[in-house]
Amino acid sequence: MLLAARLAAGDERALEEVYDALAGVAYRSALQVLGRSEIAQDVVQDVFVELWCHPERYDATLGSLSTFLAVCARHRAVDLVRSDLRRAAREERRERLIPSQRGPSPSDLVTEAETACAVRDAVQQLPDGQREAVELAYFRGLTYRDVARITGVPEGTAKSRLRLALQHLEELLDRQLLEAP
Repeated sequence: MLLAARLAAGDERALEEVYDALAGVAYRSALQVLGRSEIAQDVVQDVFVELWCHPERYDATLGSLSTFLAVCARHRAVDLVRSDLRRAAREERRERLIPSQRGPSPSDLVTEAETACAVRDAVQQLPDGQREAVELAYFRGLTYRDVARITGVPEGTAKSRLRLALQHLEELLDRQLLEAP
């Protein structure tokens, strides 16, 4: 009774005493419903924040503070389980209503393969310096600076080679794609 009155008066020390004495009771109550320690700990925190913000909700004539906190933790845990079940049901309904993404069609796969082959062929037609720069930058994901360092040329030269290579590839690929049946 005195502890509850101290809580109602905003005594932080009273909250500490209640927490030290009864957090385990609330935790066990939440853990019994949830089965997961980290979520049960969150429930305990929520229950004690609620007790601190609304100490008037505890009525000593209805039972002990220990029972009150255990019941609050259990109710909060049940609410979380219900919320998770509703979310899972919504996701399941959404999955049923939205058609699943199918993989690429055989036609798409053939087109992708033909395009990849055309790009590989076009890259092979580039002058050596340009081909090496493209392979390093686009196939290995290196920066201009890295391409310059590996090829032993100034960074500006590496940029120029890549720019020229891209122009050359655009011309080659446009021609190849236009000539394709």
